[in-house]
Amino acid sequence: MQITSAMKMVSAAKLKKAQDAIVMLRPYSEKLQNLIADVSTTLEPEEGSVYSVERPVKRVLYIVITSNRGLAGAFNTNVLKEFNAIPFAAGAEIEVLTIGKKAFDSIKKNRTIFDNKSEFFDVLTYENVANSVTYIMRRFREGNFDQVFVVYNKFINAATQEVILEQVLPITLDKKAPVVESSTNTDYIFEPGKNELLEQLIPKSVKTQIFKAILDSVAAEHGARMTAMHKATDNANALKNDLIIYYNKARQAAITNEILEIVSGAEALKS
Repeated sequence: MQITSAMKMVSAAKLKKAQDAIVMLRPYSEKLQNLIADVSTTLEPEEGSVYSVERPVKRVLYIVITSNRGLAGAFNTNVLKEFNAIPFAAGAEIEVLTIGKKAFDSIKKNRTIFDNKSEFFDVLTYENVANSVTYIMRRFREGNFDQVFVVYNKFINAATQEVILEQVLPITLDKKAPVVESSTNTDYIFEPGKNELLEQLIPKSVKTQIFKAILDSVAAEHGARMTAMHKATDNANALKNDLIIYYNKARQAAITNEILEIVSGAEALKS
């Protein structure tokens, strides 16, 4: 009970920092997505980005994010269940980039491991994640991957996590989005140009999306572990109370037997 209570307090302390990090990053990531959507609606039908090209699905990369450690309830199990339940494209070659030892230990038995980046959690910085994502994007650009997905736990609150399956590449450029009428008609001047802007915005958005997924997973892990250790502490406390009652009953029975023996001895001496 003391161990689980200590682990709960440690996770609660780490959760605050992880929660602040993901809450601050989400608006930036969402704004990048909005910028890409705004620019893409003005593109001509023949225009686009190399990262939005849809090809026949032959090779797919899945980025599966779990934790390095357990004792977090169903945190890791839910992600692995979601990954195993994916209806993989028939005939497609599946490769997996694991982030977290729990994912690597489970998936390596049945799937081809593209890479294992469990060390991200040792020093979690945007630069470390961006370097790996840059390599993945180059592989996609060269045609080595036709699709890239990420599976992770999204942080809702300390007690709730939602397993998310997101498509990272190719990105969807909505060129037929309805134009919202407003009182002011704004005519944007794009410098250096719409396509050049997309080539800068899309890589930054993809890197931010993967980094956000990892931060989400970290915050969700601490929340899940805090909840699991809280329940474990309550269970241990209930077990301790049951043992105290059992011990008191046994002690009372032993005392009663001793009294009976004394009384019986005294009666025997009187006789």
